[in-house]
Amino acid sequence: MDAARLHATPRPAAPGTRRAGNPAPAEPQTGAHILLVDDDVSLLRLLGMRLESRGFRVTTAESGAEALRSLSAQRPDLVLSDLRMDEMDGLALFQAIQRQLPGLPVIILTAHGSIPEAVSATQQGVFGFLTKPVDRDELFAAIDEALAQAPAGGEGDDAWRAEIITRSPEMERVLEQARMVAASDVSVLVTGASGSGKELLARAIHRASPRADKPFVAINCGALPEQLLESELFGHARGAFTGAVSEHQGLFRAAEGGTLFLDEIGDMPLPLQVKLLRALQERQIRPLGSTASVPINVRILSATHRDLSQAMHQGEFREDLYYRLNVVNLRLPPLKERAEDVPLLARHLVAQAAARHKPFVKGFSPEALNLLAASAWPGNVRQLVNVVEQCVALTSSPMIPEALVAQALAAEESALPTFSDARAGFERSYLIKVLKITEGNVTQAARIAGRNRTDFYKLLNRHEIEPGAFKPGGGQA
Repeated sequence: MDAARLHATPRPAAPGTRRAGNPAPAEPQTGAHILLVDDDVSLLRLLGMRLESRGFRVTTAESGAEALRSLSAQRPDLVLSDLRMDEMDGLALFQAIQRQLPGLPVIILTAHGSIPEAVSATQQGVFGFLTKPVDRDELFAAIDEALAQAPAGGEGDDAWRAEIITRSPEMERVLEQARMVAASDVSVLVTGASGSGKELLARAIHRASPRADKPFVAINCGALPEQLLESELFGHARGAFTGAVSEHQGLFRAAEGGTLFLDEIGDMPLPLQVKLLRALQERQIRPLGSTASVPINVRILSATHRDLSQAMHQGEFREDLYYRLNVVNLRLPPLKERAEDVPLLARHLVAQAAARHKPFVKGFSPEALNLLAASAWPGNVRQLVNVVEQCVALTSSPMIPEALVAQALAAEESALPTFSDARAGFERSYLIKVLKITEGNVTQAARIAGRNRTDFYKLLNRHEIEPGAFKPGGGQA
């Protein structure tokens, strides 16, 4: 490709392409970060200089693979890519970008523009498709338009996610999706293991949403008995039940105009699931003991560590409520899948803990950080917080040594589990024991457990236990 051709008169755009046209261009966004991708080094250099002369910050890549590596290190505001490149062309690069950073605007340039390529590109979501030689003003207008329409989220605009410390590409993908979905009012279900930060993500979504200046109200649906949970959510009238000496407005009304976060929604009793579904469908609630309905304007975010699709198929969670809550699903990876975040989180947490308790503590020794990074973290970020707190409390030196981290990790492993974890552990051990006794005979095992076969199978499914593995020759230890 001849770099000089960029100065030639532009061709008419193919149908389906995005052109700036005659209207005045959007206000230039100088300082924006553009990733420029082209396998023609001379053209890459020329176009890079042109963009920098306009005040843009430019990173260059000579291939699609190099561009993806760059994206993993730093998110730009826009990608400008050639279409025809060896190994990975511009459309393949766009598709990879969509998987990694959905919503990042991409403009494709080509000296071989055609109607089918333009239509295919725009149908897939490419922001702009410009044919070479491209006019300087037209290119800048397309870039300014893309930057103006892209969701805010460049460097310096991260206050909404300030509580979430990460450099993990997987977490960045989740946060990019969270930032995009925050702008709408759709219901979001956050899934992930206990302690992975589901409420932090819900708060971040609220802060990035148009409801940010209204209340964010959270409740753990598994922490309260059914009647008390119903009263907390929907409120109650005076005299609705014994002890209801005054009216209680409930959390739906407390969150009016804002966001209601339903944590551990998978533990909500079935009767309450019916009432919640009705509230979401009708956009109004009826407090306990009241005959009047109250209109509500609340966005619902929910979270669970359970497999709700499995609970739904087992009759433990309503299918209609599942689809109402799970419009968008965001899965938080466990800490063991983002090991690169452990040193980053540890440094952040130790600074916080030291500021509260022991200002002389400066951090972890390199050996201590290596041990933290190599640990499995079954309790996820919550467990890491506990380990850091213990280390700060017990250290007498500015740098926390490896031995103290090992001691804190051992203490965590032997710590008293929560009631829910203890019950789950007992159930699983009990089920395995009776299946071993009966050599995988579910009927006999259910009889020993005092459960009918249906309930017993539900328990086995919940703990992902396959009874066939306990039959002679089944391979179960």
